[in-house]
Amino acid sequence: METRILIGGSGGQGILFMGKVIANAAMMDGKEVTWFPSYGAEMRCGTANCTVVISDERIGSPVFKHADILVVFTEASLNKFTPRLDKDGYLFYDSSLMTSDNKYNGAIGINVTSMATELGNTKVANMIMLGAVAAVTGLIGKEDLLGAIESDMSECMLKALPINIRAILKGYEIVENQKDSYRRHRVCT
Repeated sequence: METRILIGGSGGQGILFMGKVIANAAMMDGKEVTWFPSYGAEMRCGTANCTVVISDERIGSPVFKHADILVVFTEASLNKFTPRLDKDGYLFYDSSLMTSDNKYNGAIGINVTSMATELGNTKVANMIMLGAVAAVTGLIGKEDLLGAIESDMSECMLKALPINIRAILKGYEIVENQKDSYRRHRVCT
């Protein structure tokens, strides 16, 4: 089985890092993985997106037309990438920064930026979203996800490790507390 993930937002929101953590966690689980980052020349505050493909078998290409899971952090990414979401796919968006205007039935809006502010660092909104995405979709196990974060031994990551772990667990907690409303949400566009 192959799962195609598209993550979009602005530079500085941790879009590429979120994709990298997903890819590393899937590798730890023994899956085949591709991670394909894309960002504008301006980087911070410019556009950023990445694709991740996870499969039980060899992956032919990191490029795909339709995503099974779409995660967006900006209105521009929502508008740009929603046409690429499979009709039975999951759409997650940061409801702190935008609304789906009920245009996308079944979309899952999570106030991750507001929650990250409550944790003391807005930069971990991506990790809260990652925990929620993993909990809703069952794509990645919690242990593999935390292991992927803990395996990054760069100095910068070691300093951020405690808050990143708290943020991922917060994402799981959100879903556990709202299990019925998040269960098997799918987008019908």
